[in-house]
Amino acid sequence: MSLTLYFHPLSSFCQKVLIALYENDTPFEPRIVDLMNEGARGDFLKVWPIGKFPVLRDAAADRLVPESSIIIEYLDRHYPGRTRFVADDADVARQMRFRDRFYDLYVNVPMQKVVTDKMRPPGRNDSHGVEAARQQLATALDMIEPDIAGKTWAMGDTFSMVDCAAAPPLFYANMLKPFGDSHPHTAAYLRRLMERPSYARAVAEARPYFALMPQ
Repeated sequence: MSLTLYFHPLSSFCQKVLIALYENDTPFEPRIVDLMNEGARGDFLKVWPIGKFPVLRDAAADRLVPESSIIIEYLDRHYPGRTRFVADDADVARQMRFRDRFYDLYVNVPMQKVVTDKMRPPGRNDSHGVEAARQQLATALDMIEPDIAGKTWAMGDTFSMVDCAAAPPLFYANMLKPFGDSHPHTAAYLRRLMERPSYARAVAEARPYFALMPQ
């Protein structure tokens, strides 16, 4: 098998790539990396010294492809399927990349800040950083709400890399603080994402690890 994915099912950035792989039934070898295990972490650092996942290895092309957005674009070009993630039109593709980065930087990153702060040792919490993250997340949700109204998917009628980026952080953000009452269009969009078979599969695979998340 040519493709190997280094990932963890609980990671939102990893789920983003899993959605793309599952959308097109792209065959790959899963390599779950437990960063809390010293041996597993050491082995992964030999593959990618930065130590962050997901990372895709394409043995056939002898390429290592890190970073979720780059992986999805790589799959779209070299392993295309029925779902195309990036438009051929340059202007539309630019809008997709912007929205992809928006969900990564302004939904995913602040969501992760709130979650990971709960995992810090007592006395090492960053209350100021968490408050700033919560405010940024709230602002992002306020921006998404009117943008997604009247759309099926983030770019309209077509599922794309933007939806791969949106699903995991919205799911976890809703776990942190349900937004169904305050952002009904965004909540409806999240329900559609969760009903999408590719993301439903990623969530199902993550559920056994939910106990590892701080309450």
